[in-house]
Amino acid sequence: MTAPEAELRRVWHRIAGRRAEAVLDGVLARHREPHRRYHTATHVMWVCRHVDRLASAHLVADLDALLAAALFHDAVYDPTSATNEADSAALADARLAELGWSGDRRSDVRRWILATADHAAHTDDPATAVLCDADLAILGAPANEYLAYVTGVRAEYAHVADDAWRTGRTRVVGHFLGRSNIYATSTMRDEREHRARANLTAEVASLR
Repeated sequence: MTAPEAELRRVWHRIAGRRAEAVLDGVLARHREPHRRYHTATHVMWVCRHVDRLASAHLVADLDALLAAALFHDAVYDPTSATNEADSAALADARLAELGWSGDRRSDVRRWILATADHAAHTDDPATAVLCDADLAILGAPANEYLAYVTGVRAEYAHVADDAWRTGRTRVVGHFLGRSNIYATSTMRDEREHRARANLTAEVASLR
């Protein structure tokens, strides 16, 4: 077991206790899939850390449910698919139903996972804002970490030709740069907005 997996197991025990090991084992196995380079247990670990850190400051009412959403948000990750978030949300719903979670809590988890498809910067729901910002934290990381992220994602999209990659990636990066705010929470805007814009701007230049 890797260090990130061990940390995620501790998070899971906090959420679901030790009676649900098989559920977590299934999620962790997915994050070991050979095509993953960035979307691994390490990424999920950092998302959970940021969620945990941001939740109290931004009045998240059900931290355990939000951590469950963080754990499941990339459980299904196929770079050729347009339904990863929907499929991850459905998987989370099924597994949490097996554990006896209420329909309302499962609905929240599904909604939060689905929100990571477009990471809306303007939302009235604190939990949605926190999860989306946690998922995008890498954009405002130090330049070397950001480069490692881009390299990892490019490897996951190795099936895409260079010209198509540049076109698609330029569109994605341009979308974030065109937003008035990349981050939805004031904490992340204060901490990472400036650096995220610098990283994204540098990447756009490298894609030309």
